[in-house]
Amino acid sequence: MNKIAYFHLPGLFEFYPFYEEFLPLFRMHREYFYAWCEIGSIYGVPGDCLWAGGRVEYGDTSPKQVLELVQNYGISARLTFSNSLLEETHLKDQRCNDLCTLFAKENRVENGVIVHSDLLLSYLQKQYPNLYLVSSTTKVLTDFSAFLQEVKREEFRYVVPDFRLNKRLKDLQKMTQPQKDKLEFLCNECCDFGCKDRKQCYEEVSRIHLGENKVEHQCKSQHAKEGYRFSKAMENPGFISREDIENWYLPNGFSQFKIEGRGLGSALVLEFLLYYMTKPEYHIHVREALYLDNMLDLF
Repeated sequence: MNKIAYFHLPGLFEFYPFYEEFLPLFRMHREYFYAWCEIGSIYGVPGDCLWAGGRVEYGDTSPKQVLELVQNYGISARLTFSNSLLEETHLKDQRCNDLCTLFAKENRVENGVIVHSDLLLSYLQKQYPNLYLVSSTTKVLTDFSAFLQEVKREEFRYVVPDFRLNKRLKDLQKMTQPQKDKLEFLCNECCDFGCKDRKQCYEEVSRIHLGENKVEHQCKSQHAKEGYRFSKAMENPGFISREDIENWYLPNGFSQFKIEGRGLGSALVLEFLLYYMTKPEYHIHVREALYLDNMLDLF
């Protein structure tokens, strides 16, 4: 049985000012937070990165400044290079290579890359062997047998399943412990459970980063105009609640959990951290500390 849940948090660059306030609070007041939770990594990329994918993200904080912050708190940083449409010529991109060079240096904590393209994967293995690799959920592997083959690939330290596999509990339970250790569940996805356009959506984002398209994918969901709603995510059949983590996933040997949130705003990210990591009696303490110190914009 795993006793610690490691959460992988969004917005490494985009929410730098937020984490600059939250991380000291998390370390100085551990009594506010559940003893069974830790921060496994913070993931993201600066704006306009060619290799980026998954979500369009904003943030112009210096990469050195970002890396220094997370390393000071013993937290792994992950570059979200999950573009699915990369070609050989794209591998020469100087900005992305400079980021990899910086993050691959010998640090207090090992850093990683979330990757989709096998072309990029092979390149990273050769050029930046110090960076561990995470298989991106943007591959949309909804067939469990295909997903299991992905888990068996030795290149990846972690694999993020499509959220529609989250509740395949009988199949998940049959996995070996080394396989379970590699799984990193996306907890709070709001996308329709029956969505058939998810892969196309990710490809459109990849095209935006490559400069081939300026308009994001137009979701056909009846709730799309509302944008992300945590309340809707909680109603999703693939949603993993805090109670699910405590009562099923941890006891059955799973310990890695990813929180979606890039592009959603720091106020909503705070709600995720309150829900998953913070004891209810201390919600107000955390809110007050961040609202007063960070002057969090709600409107």
